[in-house]
Amino acid sequence: MEYIYASMLLHAAKKEVNEESVKKVLQAAGVSADEGRVKALIAALQGVDIDAAIKEAAVAPVAAAPAAPVAPAAKAAPKEEKKSEEAAAAGLAGLFG
Repeated sequence: MEYIYASMLLHAAKKEVNEESVKKVLQAAGVSADEGRVKALIAALQGVDIDAAIKEAAVAPVAAAPAAPVAPAAKAAPKEEKKSEEAAAAGLAGLFG
């Protein structure tokens, strides 16, 4: 993520986002820059309108997961546990029986 943050920082500062500048930002932050990751980031950003991408991401709706009732799940767990204990006991009886 620090590579993306470095590119966003450069973009916000109206600086060119290139390999050298990303490496400098990472180095200033105390991060050891991986040459391959920097090159991959720059290649992935070729032709990307960063302002448009940020606006698009800011308005993307976030779907909330439906809340599941807790009580039924808690009741089901002891039954499954009892069955697995019985199965384990039956398996051990086969070994020593």
